[in-house]
Amino acid sequence: MDDNQLAEELRLVIGRLVRTVRAVDTMPSGEATVLGYVDRDGPLTTADVAHQWGVSHQSAARAVKDLLGQGLLHAEAHPSDGRKLLLRLTPEGSDRLAEERRRRADRLGTAITEALAPDEREALAKALSLLSRLDAHVKVK
Repeated sequence: MDDNQLAEELRLVIGRLVRTVRAVDTMPSGEATVLGYVDRDGPLTTADVAHQWGVSHQSAARAVKDLLGQGLLHAEAHPSDGRKLLLRLTPEGSDRLAEERRRRADRLGTAITEALAPDEREALAKALSLLSRLDAHVKVK
């Protein structure tokens, strides 16, 4: 298998795995995505969220509006640009995101336990550093 074939197979497998794990989510994936960005990289503006997510400002604004309405995000004035708002997680937003992440990890952890032998689990653990290096390299490009 050449590198491009390997890349395509990896993309397909990881994509299916992510969709399968996200099937346990209790909130729309866009909302969970926004909460995740704000948690990891916040505070952010809606434009920042749209850029990171790779969607239009309008799409990001729709998800942000829903999250603000649910009390999962809080908007505050931007310190250097009064036209902008900074988004932060509320305690409820942090709790909800933690619950979504716990569900996903539980689903994946169960699958790892049930489907993989101990030596395969070790191989998977070693592969994590390779996947992290690929992620970092793809982001640089």
